[in-house]
Amino acid sequence: MSSIKWRVQPENILSSSLVIPVIVIHDLEQTLAMAEALFAGGIKVLEITLRTPAALDALKLLTQKFPEQLIGAGTVINAEQLQEVIAAGAKFAFSPGQTRELLLAGKEQPIPLIPGITTVSELMEAMSLGYKHFKFFPAALAGGIPMLRTFYSLFPEIKFCPTGGINQQNCAEYLALPNVSCVGGSWLVSEEAIKNAKWSHITNLCLSVKKRGIGTI
Repeated sequence: MSSIKWRVQPENILSSSLVIPVIVIHDLEQTLAMAEALFAGGIKVLEITLRTPAALDALKLLTQKFPEQLIGAGTVINAEQLQEVIAAGAKFAFSPGQTRELLLAGKEQPIPLIPGITTVSELMEAMSLGYKHFKFFPAALAGGIPMLRTFYSLFPEIKFCPTGGINQQNCAEYLALPNVSCVGGSWLVSEEAIKNAKWSHITNLCLSVKKRGIGTI
């Protein structure tokens, strides 16, 4: 298995925050207030998904305003998008799945690509190219905790960020698994909360996760 020499290693990203909010931004004007609400609640890592026309501009705005924070991109599905998020200042990139083209492109970039996988075959394909950290997506639909336990029995050195179907009620159970570094979820910053500028609600929700005994999020 070859190693990949990124500027920052994936474990530094995934170990910085036990919960990574999966963020969908429609209105650029609300971006900074949203981020400040998350940071106030103890969040250390932000994933800005490329699901809206505003996403790249929001990513660029956030990386310029908060250069010290770990802000990256999600829903990166091809090599061209990977280049775009790097140009916007992303410090990492998540993909929901993988293609060989994307995996090969990711090895040559300065920021870590954390590819999405669902099956053992996908995992082995990416591992053969040197990848050791993955998004398990969609986690709940793809087997959830039992599947992660299977992955651990086969590849105990591989680490995951399960995303999809993770919420405040079940995140602690996922985080208790030895091969889970963190979880991704949209429940901390819903589109409804952003649309209605519920910044204190977002902050309090983040703080409540800490109070449930999960620790530093």
